[in-house]
This record gives sequence, structure tokens and C-alpha cells, in this order.
Amino acid sequence: MIYLVSASPRRRELLRQIGVHFETLLLRSSPDRGTDVDETPHPGEHVEEYVRRIAIAKARTGWRCSGERRLPPHPVLGADTAVFLDGEIIGKPEGLDDVPKLIARLSGREHEVLTSVACAYGDKLEVELSRTKVRFCELAEQDIRDYVASGESMDKAGGYAIQGKAARFIEKIEGSYSGVMGLPLFETGRLLRKFSDE
Repeated sequence: MIYLVSASPRRRELLRQIGVHFETLLLRSSPDRGTDVDETPHPGEHVEEYVRRIAIAKARTGWRCSGERRLPPHPVLGADTAVFLDGEIIGKPEGLDDVPKLIARLSGREHEVLTSVACAYGDKLEVELSRTKVRFCELAEQDIRDYVASGESMDKAGGYAIQGKAARFIEKIEGSYSGVMGLPLFETGRLLRKFSDE
């Protein structure tokens, strides 16, 4: 049994796939209520450092919040995913206007998707990292317009969902498919085994 610090339905689906029993532990993430974890990249921060820092912050903050809410103690899992292209960390689109530009940048090119998972239980903290190369085919303007119109892009790192309609754009992948979805199952399983006695 673990707590998952994520509102992502994809992460919940992936944990169920490998038979992990969990409860969702939501943190504050809205301007009017405040934010428990600030996901803004630091100046000059490398993408590996960024996803590790955010995953760790989610796990540690989730552990603290579970205690404050007087929940039964269980390991807390946090994760973060980012797309890396041209030396830039590309997060989730800020609005629909961002999506066509994001998808156009990916067209005909290879980018990296990094997902870090962290687990906290008391003073114990473990972290894993998944790095995957994804290559998009060349996209016509109509492909991009149709994809934007599908509405699938929002709340996705890089503005696309590999498990959705964007699957038809993926020419090649080297690494973890589930990592691109937002939770690398091999690394997550290896991480959780370290907490099997907690």
C-alpha cells in the first residue's frame, strides 16, 4: 500500500496495471489555494536535476502532508515528467495557443522524455530516473490542427499523449513507453521493492 502524489489518471492506470495498491494524495496546486510544490525550473537547471528535484519534492511533501492529515503511514510516491528539446525543458502547455507551436517543434525530430520517480517513508528516500528517446514523423499543418482540435494536449508534458491520438506520429521510441506516459513501470517496480517492508 502506498500513497500516490498525483492527479494524473495515467499514473493511476499504470500503477493498477502492475498491481500496486494505492490511494491518491493530492497536494495544493492552484493560484487561489497556494501551491505545495513549485514546479518552475531553476535558471540553468539541467532536465535530469529538474525532474529529480520535483519528484523528490512531491514525495517529501506528500509524506509531510500525510502526517499532518493523520493518515496511516505508508510510503509516498511522487513523479515528474519533462520533455527535453534543443537544450530546453518543455513542460505542459500553458494554453491551447501553445500546443501548435509545441507540436510543430517536435515534427520530424527526436526529443527526450525524462521521468523521475521518488518514494519517501520517514527519513528514507529513494529515487529512480527513466530517459527515453522519441522521434516524431514529419507532420503536415493539417495533422497539427487536427491534433490540437482533439483537445488531448492539455496537462501533458510536451503537449502530446503517446497513449492517445499522438501515437500515430511516433516513428521510433528507444526506452520506456510507460515512462513517456508519466510513470516508468520498471523503475517504479524496482523503487517500490525497496519499501516492501514499510
